[in-house]
Amino acid sequence: MPELPEVETTARGIRPHIAGHKVSKVIVRNPKLRWPVPADLAQQLSGQIIQQVERRGKYLIFSTDNGHQLLHLGMSGSLRVLPQGTAAAKHDHVDWLLDNQQVLRLNDPRRFGSVLWTTDDPLQHPLLAALGPEPLSDDFDDNYLWQKSRGRKQNVKTFVMDSKLVVGVGNIYASESLFLAGINPNIAAGRISKQRYQQLTSAIKSTLAKAIAAGGTTLKDFNQVDGKPGYFKQELNVYGRAGEPCTRCQQPIKNKVLNQRMTYWCASCQR
Repeated sequence: MPELPEVETTARGIRPHIAGHKVSKVIVRNPKLRWPVPADLAQQLSGQIIQQVERRGKYLIFSTDNGHQLLHLGMSGSLRVLPQGTAAAKHDHVDWLLDNQQVLRLNDPRRFGSVLWTTDDPLQHPLLAALGPEPLSDDFDDNYLWQKSRGRKQNVKTFVMDSKLVVGVGNIYASESLFLAGINPNIAAGRISKQRYQQLTSAIKSTLAKAIAAGGTTLKDFNQVDGKPGYFKQELNVYGRAGEPCTRCQQPIKNKVLNQRMTYWCASCQR
């Protein structure tokens, strides 16, 4: 699934091509995504100028005078900017034709993504209103995780992956951040000291920043807007490396399912 770095990479990739441009036409080939594509989407967007492209959590927000489009890439979605007239592939479900003779195209093989519309404040949409702070913002400071963790019995990996606590720390980046902070993902969140949470906060911020700089992580489905893979996979220390030697101590990386998500860690380096 595209996580925060992949969605941020997508936002940065498409912004120069669509922001400030008029939508001349919207083509919906398959409206049956996670939720039905609004039947009046073409009517709402046609002739509108996309004024800005923002990201909140894993959602992209396209703002116009008429309203706001919310887009989520789901499990396997990706956006490409292509010349108009490029033939559509099997899983190309939605096209936004622009006045610069380019087309923004949504490809989503599993159809778990979403294309929604609102005329209200998009940040107050039910899917966004309860989200926690952005992990690269000042709101996510050295005290935040420690304060939120007091009394929590759930394991720390599940804790930091809660989007109502902080957005965008998905499965890959939670495992990698906990490794950098030297924290075992199985420990109860409420048992971790303030100092160690400060180390984890720093690790989350640095891991996400490096992943964005590398264009995200390509494991199966994700590619950047230009079709290139994300290169952060080459820097992964634990994720997807079960049985391989730890990059620090050479002990084999362990893995198990925590809260229905596969988790990777080094039992020697992470306490």
